[in-house]
Amino acid sequence: MKYLLSIILLVNIATGSYAQGTVKYKCMIQLNNYQGQGAYIVVSVVDKNNNYNQTLYVLGEDKKWHPDWKEWYKAYKKKPVNISAITGASVTGGNRTMVTLEIDKAKINAGYTLRFESAVEDKPYYVKDVEVPLTTAGLAAKTDGKGYIRYVRFSEN
Repeated sequence: MKYLLSIILLVNIATGSYAQGTVKYKCMIQLNNYQGQGAYIVVSVVDKNNNYNQTLYVLGEDKKWHPDWKEWYKAYKKKPVNISAITGASVTGGNRTMVTLEIDKAKINAGYTLRFESAVEDKPYYVKDVEVPLTTAGLAAKTDGKGYIRYVRFSEN
């Protein structure tokens, strides 16, 4: 019997049917109209002390521009992780994109923030273009940006 239960548990974990500690949200990012290259945007989870906890998504595949997110890049250099599975194309002014963010359930309503940093070649860098409290209410609201991002909006996937 123990053997059978072990096999069932392993199959559930391997197929993803075992209860995951994450929840997926669709995130729509609408950019302001601006002239210039596409915006590179990084979405991170930061704690109450503004320490980077996790990179959720990177919009901008060319690694040579990653240092333009000065604050994120400092944290990334200290603790590099493979971000290839969470990387997509940059977004040009006036356009929007939809990305899926996988968020640890334990971080929701626990004092964390989603930070959207943005940079555009030869233009200013916005370390806190958008900050969304990682709360149920924060994820239900539309949040306006301060730089290249006009707003972000979430829906549970």
